[in-house]
Amino acid sequence: MYVAHLSLTDFRSYAQVELPLDAGITALVGPNGQGKTNLVEALGYVATLGSHRVPTDAALVRAGASRAVVRARVIRERDAGQPRPTLVEVEVTPGKANRARVNGGSPTRARDILGILRTVLFAPEDLALVKGDPDGRRRFLDDLLVQVTPRTAGVLADYDRVLRQRSALLKSAGAATRNGRGGADLRTLDVWDAKLAQAGAQIIVARRALVRALAPHVEKAYAQVSAGQGDAVVTYKASLEAALDSQVDEVAGVDLVEAQLLEAVGRLRSKEIERGVCLVGPHRDDLVLTLGGLPAKGYASHGESWSFALGLRLASYELLTNGFDDAGDWGPDGEPVLILDDVFAELDARRRERLAELVAPARQVLITAAVAGDVPELLAGARVDVMAGEVARVL
Repeated sequence: MYVAHLSLTDFRSYAQVELPLDAGITALVGPNGQGKTNLVEALGYVATLGSHRVPTDAALVRAGASRAVVRARVIRERDAGQPRPTLVEVEVTPGKANRARVNGGSPTRARDILGILRTVLFAPEDLALVKGDPDGRRRFLDDLLVQVTPRTAGVLADYDRVLRQRSALLKSAGAATRNGRGGADLRTLDVWDAKLAQAGAQIIVARRALVRALAPHVEKAYAQVSAGQGDAVVTYKASLEAALDSQVDEVAGVDLVEAQLLEAVGRLRSKEIERGVCLVGPHRDDLVLTLGGLPAKGYASHGESWSFALGLRLASYELLTNGFDDAGDWGPDGEPVLILDDVFAELDARRRERLAELVAPARQVLITAAVAGDVPELLAGARVDVMAGEVARVL
């Protein structure tokens, strides 16, 4: 697949912009702060309904505007030689439910467009996948899951809602206990326990399967980027394992994991009420990264950390291209759009060259760079200059 046209209205710094695109390589070039990243961020939003830069949508709407609109014309090719254009539109309205349209049809839920466009985005923020906190790695897994199996978005949304409701109930129950009002606020806790276990089990099982599928691609990609300097290993660490005395089966099905979660929250109920937080569930899990048998966080050098982060993104690209689990093979349009947002300026010469070699054959590659010289010669292609919110194709 590839994106043939991007249109933005009141998105970030753009009141209005139209950007025609072609398959192959396109470099968006301009000084920092001119709006290059805003363009590729918009494409990433269409693919995942999230930004790689901010956790909420409010910052995506131009100052003074009430909403932003992103439109992308995506060319897909389910059958070889038969391209099918699809116009995807997302309306971003802070404080309200976002809406979407496909091919100008009636408005629908935003998450109904997931899967039409798939992207893999490399950015300087990716270094936090290795050096940062678990929440960034959980988000990496969930964003990839949503692209692999779009229906997961509904489960994740349900879990977030249940987690908020249950956390509020635990806080009120803790306050009631401390004030001598007994356990009146616990009457509905069992209901929320069941809901948390039901949605949480689906997420844990899906994440575990994803990590198992991702692991060999990560090992291979790291070796390619770093010239084989140590083995890169990814494993899934569930808070469930610490909450139960018995060994947790890493390939257990949803029903078994749901029962294990229910048992775990039952064991931890008094502690959860005391602290006012949910102590077990996928919101407390982590993707563990090890390099040469040691934790990458704290032990890997800066260059090794960059190689690991690149390995995670390249592995995602391979997984999306080749299919995963019951998602199967997407056919000729399975290959996602590759986006490299100001990445080459962060890498040494060797890693720049290796990354360029690995991404050059992709169907569509979009690169942002402050100066044209940051783009490796191997990735020479179309060029669009971005300056003060204006875009102009020069090559």
